Amino acid sequence: MKPSQANLHPLADRIRPVALAEFVGQEHLVGAGKPLRRIMETGEVHSMIFWGPPGCGKTTLAKILAGGLGAQFFYLSAVAAGKADVAKIINVVKEKAKGQLTIHPQEPESKHHKTIVFLDEIHRFNKAQQDYLLPYVEDGTITLIGATTENPSFEVISPLLSRCQVFVLDSLHEKDLEKIIERGSKELNVSIGENEKKFLIEFSNGDARQILNLLEATIHLYKRITLNNLKQALQSKFLRYDRAGEEHYNTISAFIKSLRASNVDAALYYLARMVGAGEDPLFIARRMVVFASEDIGMAHPTALVVANGVFRACETIGYPDCAINLAHGTAYLAKAPKDRSSYDAYVRATDDVKKYGNLPIPMNLRNAPTKLMRELGYSKGYDKYTKEDLLPEELKGKRYYHKK
Repeated sequence: MKPSQANLHPLADRIRPVALAEFVGQEHLVGAGKPLRRIMETGEVHSMIFWGPPGCGKTTLAKILAGGLGAQFFYLSAVAAGKADVAKIINVVKEKAKGQLTIHPQEPESKHHKTIVFLDEIHRFNKAQQDYLLPYVEDGTITLIGATTENPSFEVISPLLSRCQVFVLDSLHEKDLEKIIERGSKELNVSIGENEKKFLIEFSNGDARQILNLLEATIHLYKRITLNNLKQALQSKFLRYDRAGEEHYNTISAFIKSLRASNVDAALYYLARMVGAGEDPLFIARRMVVFASEDIGMAHPTALVVANGVFRACETIGYPDCAINLAHGTAYLAKAPKDRSSYDAYVRATDDVKKYGNLPIPMNLRNAPTKLMRELGYSKGYDKYTKEDLLPEELKGKRYYHKK
């Protein structure tokens, strides 16, 4: 280990690439002729969103783009930032623009005058905060690069999403992770055996940051990289909960299963663990919305209303206060009676769709917007309040829904 290592930045930052030539992975975006490569070559950059799993290079790509374009770069984390932080940046940009206009009134705007605001975990910005960004993105005051692990179609408001190009990033492949390990071990001045490399790759689940964090933790604790030392370091508390790792899925699973068992205390305990670890409140709330229909369903239909209310509260309020709404919803859903009949019926219907494909729709149920279609018998004999079986001929008499 290098003597001065303890005084340096985290390993992931120390070996972060500064040019596309050094970047590992995402060839579909950075390879020859690909979109991000073309942006660097043309200097034409527009607002965009990077959607991909943790540790796949979203932040690094944003910094490389800004550096390559000579743009002013601001980093914000939506976990801690708010409208006030965005306002500060806007004021800086406007003051800079005034100064440039006064000194060089005839100078055309160049790529070097671009201001890129990188908003990490943009899905954690609530609707009001995203609305605040919109006019500055729209008029070009800032170029926004948002990063998210969640589907932006659900997490980013439509007006903002429509002004951004979405680029989908993949988990890093094994050969990419091997390169990351090589760089990390070189920086730490340590050797790593094949078994240790295999363990790191399997543990990481495609997340380069996981590998580098574990490498660095192991060196700090044990000074050498061995399989046993890696496993011991992995037990360190600060590595136990990762939003894309096993503990993340174990905890949300325990939470849902506690709700299903109507165990209020256990559900609240697992909720507290997720909140304490900084889990995205909207992730928790979304699972509660699904649970309200999947497991409570017809036994207490208003549970869906409550779950949606919790989601909306998390969306508009955010941490720390929305933890109260999550607790309220958790207790409500846990105590509610359970009935999976509607969900089970849907699953059975889905099985028949897969088995039989698109069976012909009965003629009396078909839409008949034209005269020809009516002459062909479309919609003929349709009765709004009929008691007859409306399923396709091959499924007549089939019953999916069984009321409990």
